[in-house]
Amino acid sequence: MTNAWVSRRVSSIAISAIKEMAMRSARVEGAASLTWGVPTFRTPAHIRESVAWEMQRDTEIGKYSLPDGLPELRAAIAESHGKTAGRAIDPDREVIVTAGNIQGLNTLFHALLDDGDEVVVTDPGFASHIQQIQLCGGVPVYWTMKEDDGWSLDPDALSGLVTDRTKAVVLVSPSNPTGRILREEALRRAGEIAREHGLLILIDDPYCHFIYDDAAPFFDLATLPELAGHVAYLFTFSKAHAMSGWRVGYMVIPEALKHEALKVQDATIICPPRISQVAALAALTKPAIHLPAFRETLARRRALISERLDRVPHVFSYCPPEGAYYIFPRILADHTDSLEFALTLLEHAKVTVTPGRAFGPAGEHHVRMAFCVEDDTINAAFDHIEAYFGR
Repeated sequence: MTNAWVSRRVSSIAISAIKEMAMRSARVEGAASLTWGVPTFRTPAHIRESVAWEMQRDTEIGKYSLPDGLPELRAAIAESHGKTAGRAIDPDREVIVTAGNIQGLNTLFHALLDDGDEVVVTDPGFASHIQQIQLCGGVPVYWTMKEDDGWSLDPDALSGLVTDRTKAVVLVSPSNPTGRILREEALRRAGEIAREHGLLILIDDPYCHFIYDDAAPFFDLATLPELAGHVAYLFTFSKAHAMSGWRVGYMVIPEALKHEALKVQDATIICPPRISQVAALAALTKPAIHLPAFRETLARRRALISERLDRVPHVFSYCPPEGAYYIFPRILADHTDSLEFALTLLEHAKVTVTPGRAFGPAGEHHVRMAFCVEDDTINAAFDHIEAYFGR
């Protein structure tokens, strides 16, 4: 193979640093990995049992669905989201079932962006959003979060980032990688700016169910009726229902955008796996009795990783996360940049973290740590860190 075969757009980006570090970690025997946000929880029994039953009963379960998903799943999505949003949702005009939020956002970026179009992302923000925008020929524009205020957003700064090439704003709350819950004031102002400039707000919502007791109130911008034509809401079953490997989610989008998005979806995946849609239907229509236990476990792990970080104040400082299951400490130990630090940590301490530079310019000199892993993994990682850097 020669470089002449590869497009400039693909060759100009790197694989996600999260996956790159996970693959490096897999080659290091005994490494304690805090890099990938894969919950340790098993898919709940009521979902697994529903799928097992349907596999015996449903003769169509191994076939394609319609490109926008099973009608009964879309109806359940419309009912569920409609209750949250406080308005009626049309399952045929506004809902598309996706293979998770990564695929859903990729579909929307393809539908929205021409070369040079701009998308505002928080900085730090999710690494894969930045990649996807670039792969679609777009330009990520960074809305900087203020670390000295717990990774807050200045709502008035957004106006200065909007140009005649701006198409959309991407929001994740609680934030990946910082764990910050975006405040209502900033979100409402973002909504006002979107209406003023005709922008689309893309709400990537994996973590709304993981908010901890001392956190600020969660505000959902998708609940504002005046923004119904300016919001694309995306939910994934990966996190709250421990279904990351099932690859299924959904988006509720303005009616005018659905036809265009389906062109991309049909051309790339045809439809999400039907068996995964059956699992998603069970997740939506049966009581989520597992969620309190999930939250309790993650809250305990958040406390554990915070306590372990407090024992190495010469290596890291951090803002306590309010939700999700990531913490984003600043590197205080001697280092050149976050990539060099992460590689050194893996090689010499056998601890895997994600370099903060992957999450935007403000992420440099930080690392992301996922605390959705087992307690023993957190403890092993910090035992190694203490052995390497000293107490």
